[in-house]
Amino acid sequence: MFKEAYEIASKYIKPLIVVLRYQDKSVECGLGTLIILNDEGWIMTAAHNLNASNAYNQHQLEIKMFQEKVDKINANPKLNENKRKRLIKAVKSNPKWITDFIIWLGADKIQIKESFVYNDHDIAFIRIDKLFMKGITEYPKIKDPRNLKQGTSLCKLGFPFYHINATFDETTNKFIFPKNTFPIPRFPIEGIYTRNLITGKSNDKTMDVMYIETSSPGLKGQSGGPIIDIDGNIYAVQSQNYTLPLGFKGKEEINGIEIEESQFINVGVGVHTETIVTLLKKHKIKHDIAP
Repeated sequence: MFKEAYEIASKYIKPLIVVLRYQDKSVECGLGTLIILNDEGWIMTAAHNLNASNAYNQHQLEIKMFQEKVDKINANPKLNENKRKRLIKAVKSNPKWITDFIIWLGADKIQIKESFVYNDHDIAFIRIDKLFMKGITEYPKIKDPRNLKQGTSLCKLGFPFYHINATFDETTNKFIFPKNTFPIPRFPIEGIYTRNLITGKSNDKTMDVMYIETSSPGLKGQSGGPIIDIDGNIYAVQSQNYTLPLGFKGKEEINGIEIEESQFINVGVGVHTETIVTLLKKHKIKHDIAP
């Protein structure tokens, strides 16, 4: 059913990789999806894919405060060596402070020209150097929000079930991807457009925070990726999942003991095209609408 849609969407999505290095020198990698909107360098993804930037800035402030306390102790001439060591040891540090990070947007050395990030809607628009659009000639169509039909079969596409083992080179202060990292395989999952969700108002109180719900969850690695119909048109951008109780319990006997567990269903939640189109128009970002 989604063979043609898969081919269409595959032309306008790319992996988004987040790599973090912590104070304890451990490295952690995360994977999401971005959507290339047009030939002017605009891309779209889930805002939470960019959270590393905010966390890094906060951690840099905390590291600075920590270092200032240590420096103050070291500069105190009234302290003997043992007292100085005890006081420094008492200053709280965090081994999971982020000291270095990158958000890899589908290619190396991408220059970000401007961005609009809406954490309340979990959607972000980023303009990058058009040089990185070379070879891309097809762009998505966003379904007219007035014509979304509940019950429509939809497909989420992105880059789940893939682990990246990046390392950090201390001599160059750069992250290194293993040679076999790319290409990253795509993975689709289908579901049905079940309901519209309104979870509140935007931070400026001018818009509803709107999502669509799908009967299947988005997979880790699909965040920021498209939720598409059989024609490859975007119905939503994958944002998060909800776990809903089914209202009954299942029983199972394990080692002679009967275990009773509540049962749940996981559903996907994507940013509604009403939100996407409104914000694209607000910032005069070129986009195509499907009827």
